[in-house]
Amino acid sequence: MQALKEWAVVCRALEQGRQVILLRKGGILEYRQGFEVKHERFLMFPTFEHQSRDHLQPDYADRLEVMDDQSPGITRLSSYAEAKDVREITDRALLKKLERFHVWNESYVNARMDYNPSKPMSVILLRVFRLDTPIEVQTLQEWAGCRSWVPLDKDVSGATPVLSDSEFDKISRDFREVLSIAA
Repeated sequence: MQALKEWAVVCRALEQGRQVILLRKGGILEYRQGFEVKHERFLMFPTFEHQSRDHLQPDYADRLEVMDDQSPGITRLSSYAEAKDVREITDRALLKKLERFHVWNESYVNARMDYNPSKPMSVILLRVFRLDTPIEVQTLQEWAGCRSWVPLDKDVSGATPVLSDSEFDKISRDFREVLSIAA
């Protein structure tokens, strides 16, 4: 299974059910083509690169302090996600309506929209599962930098959905309703 790099604080929000979507444009190394959901199911690879309290909604900003608990050179992966819906959005007002589904603040979302403005923002609805046994991997230098995907060859067995089926179904309906109202 491949892994998607994301801020450690966002991985934690996903694992707590506080966040259910990702907003992606692609990193510097993906500038020309932009972000692409290459896998329907992937491990969440927490990273500390670029995460900042200044980019988080006030109700989640204090969570950043407790995040740096990894051993140097080792990354602990404790969840995987399934991409349940992927949309490309260019409307900032619509992104504002999605803020209850993530922990980033409006200023950061607008900054991401301004990056590579010819590309839309990919909005990915995720169903997240906590691994019964976290996977630890030796962090390789070639995984550093602004790239989205980490080529791992790991199998996953034993995981529990973060949200119950009924909770996820409700969030999924709410998410799609927000998108259909704007259409």
